Amino acid sequence: MQEKTGISREDALHLLREHMKNERLICHCLASEAIMRKLAGKFGEDPDMWGLSGLLHDIDYEITGEDSAQHGEVGAKLLAEKGVHPEIINAIRKHNAEGLGLERITVFEHALTCAETVTGLIVATALVYPDKKIASVKTKSVTKRMKTAHFARAVSRERIRECESIGIPLSDFVAISLEAMSEISEELGL
Repeated sequence: MQEKTGISREDALHLLREHMKNERLICHCLASEAIMRKLAGKFGEDPDMWGLSGLLHDIDYEITGEDSAQHGEVGAKLLAEKGVHPEIINAIRKHNAEGLGLERITVFEHALTCAETVTGLIVATALVYPDKKIASVKTKSVTKRMKTAHFARAVSRERIRECESIGIPLSDFVAISLEAMSEISEELGL
């Protein structure tokens, strides 16, 4: 894997933990990785490349915080220094295309954006259930909450809907995402 991606998953996880201390953010990155691996399979793409983009996409978040003019760019530089594949770095930069004045073009770039965004809506939905488990969440529950602006209001519905621009209907995308996150639910504590 490292030959293709420039970094092994083990080294990527170590690097993430070195730069990120907040466990909730780490869980967000793990969930993003799981969804990206599923999406890679759907598109016939490399699951390691796509998965690592999900895992590492917020590596600079604790450095840049809410500074959207830096988020993604600082991470890109850090990952380039580590020899991470340029396609992974580019997708990571473009998950914050709006803040950096860039444009998402490829399926990979759109996939990372909608995958990392939907994690917040799924987690928020799980947390309103009595057992607080992803296994209890149904696709319809998530898609219904997409229409409720005050529910998880920080989650961009527009970014989640980018799934449609890469040919995946919203309900199918949510189902894929739920399946991916369910597979690592223990790791996510949900």
